[in-house]
Amino acid sequence: MDQNAALKSLGDSWLKALASFQTIGGGDAKTPSLSFSPDKLEALQKQYIAEATELWNQSLHGKPEVKDRRFKGEAWGQNPMAAFTAAAYLLNTRTMMALTEAAETDAKTKARIQFAVEQWAAASAPSNYLALNAEAQQKAIETKGESISKGIQNLLHDLQQGHVSMTDESLFEVGKNVATTEGKVVFENEFFQLLEYKPLTAKVYERPFLLIPPCINKFYILDLQPENSLIRYAVSQGHRTFVVSWRNPDESLKNTTWDDYVEQVAIKAISVVQEIGATKQINALGFCVGGTILSNALAVLAARGEKPVASATFLTTLIDFTDTGVLDVFIDEGFVKYREGQFAKGGLMKGKDMASTFSFLRPNDLVWNYVVGNYLKGETPPPFDLLYWNSDSTNLPGPMYAWYLRNTYLENNLIKPGKTTVCGEKIDFRKVDLPVYIYGSREDHIVPIGGAYATTQVFPGKKRFVMGASGHIAGVINPPAANKRCFWTGSETTFPSDANQWIGKAKEHAGSWWTDWSTWLKSHAGKQILAPKTYGKGAYKAIENAPGRYVKQRTSN
Repeated sequence: MDQNAALKSLGDSWLKALASFQTIGGGDAKTPSLSFSPDKLEALQKQYIAEATELWNQSLHGKPEVKDRRFKGEAWGQNPMAAFTAAAYLLNTRTMMALTEAAETDAKTKARIQFAVEQWAAASAPSNYLALNAEAQQKAIETKGESISKGIQNLLHDLQQGHVSMTDESLFEVGKNVATTEGKVVFENEFFQLLEYKPLTAKVYERPFLLIPPCINKFYILDLQPENSLIRYAVSQGHRTFVVSWRNPDESLKNTTWDDYVEQVAIKAISVVQEIGATKQINALGFCVGGTILSNALAVLAARGEKPVASATFLTTLIDFTDTGVLDVFIDEGFVKYREGQFAKGGLMKGKDMASTFSFLRPNDLVWNYVVGNYLKGETPPPFDLLYWNSDSTNLPGPMYAWYLRNTYLENNLIKPGKTTVCGEKIDFRKVDLPVYIYGSREDHIVPIGGAYATTQVFPGKKRFVMGASGHIAGVINPPAANKRCFWTGSETTFPSDANQWIGKAKEHAGSWWTDWSTWLKSHAGKQILAPKTYGKGAYKAIENAPGRYVKQRTSN
């Protein structure tokens, strides 16, 4: 078999593996067409031979140069065989990825092949195996085997808890050293608790402020520590602040639907905040899936002729699901049908399964890094509040999850006027005429910047779009006091359909986007009034201290 045939055979093997993966996921995938240009294959072969020859020559005259943080420890450089193994692995990975680029097939198939190869490459790194990891071997010798013993203990602990430890979870407790902003639960139903926070200013703006976080995570990503809490920041800016704390679904909520999340959570929370604040309108914010739910609530209310929200903020939110990034590799008709069948009679989408999926979107950072540290080196990961939150997974009701998959990721129905019915109303965002603040993170791999920007094309009212640096979480949680990163602003009257056109003309600013957003929100918050001295109002009285019971409910293994 010549080299062209060998590479073609390799490509066919990838495709068969991909088809098997889709079948396991519930799909009924057919093997798509795949071919390779002979010219591209020849060029790849020549490049590989040249680089392999150079690597061999380097190893004969010293040690090859390895530029990858997984192999940056001194032990890798001091061990010629380890350095050669690492360099050969990197060469093979580059070639495999180049081969995926050379594949001639449809865009989705290519993306799936690339994703599969990236997962293979991350898993097969020599750093992941004790027999090949020079650094872990050196530590075992230096500690006389203690690191191996500790690694086994860490492995058994993680097997028992059901997930890889990303931080020392024993050092955190919700309500004690995370989610500590002072407040009370002032309303609850079977789906959520509503938290009201104690004012930090003598006066507050007359329009209360409601935050709806994503239902696939706990709300306290917005309230990790006092110094990086968006909730505390909003309170300190003079807003009477309320937050939805989603219940972590158990079997009693196995038949919950998308309509329930919109009607019984978002719309209900808006109504309760209106009553407590004794005001016709409030301001609202939705983060990630919370923003998608808020957008649906606003459309339902508009269809009913109601306008209780004066302004809306959408943080890293998808409403138009044209650009969904890497998550698109999982979605097709077969996969969605599988999930619909799985949850036809109710059920739960386990939080730990979703958490694993999101972790493998960044396998080197969120999976193998901890496998190496925890198990091969016997280390305890350092305390990190964000990673503690990331490990505190939540379930989703199966029917709600299946509806969401079909109507958003698969069919993108929300932006088609009148196509989707939610809570008995046809969704038409052209009727949702209110000022909106839209934020997207430049390096977001969950809500790509193009997907976040697409919301500028959805609503008819006045809009402000801001792009922040970093990713889905770090870009959002960027307090001004830290004086980190930067953000970009542009025209508030012209929003071309292509995000890159807006980015090309945007102006960069140092620091946090929070200050820009705060100025915008205050302009829609009304006059200032004396801060209330008690929580709630009328029938809505303090039930318990924030952060409440619901956020402390953990998923089972």
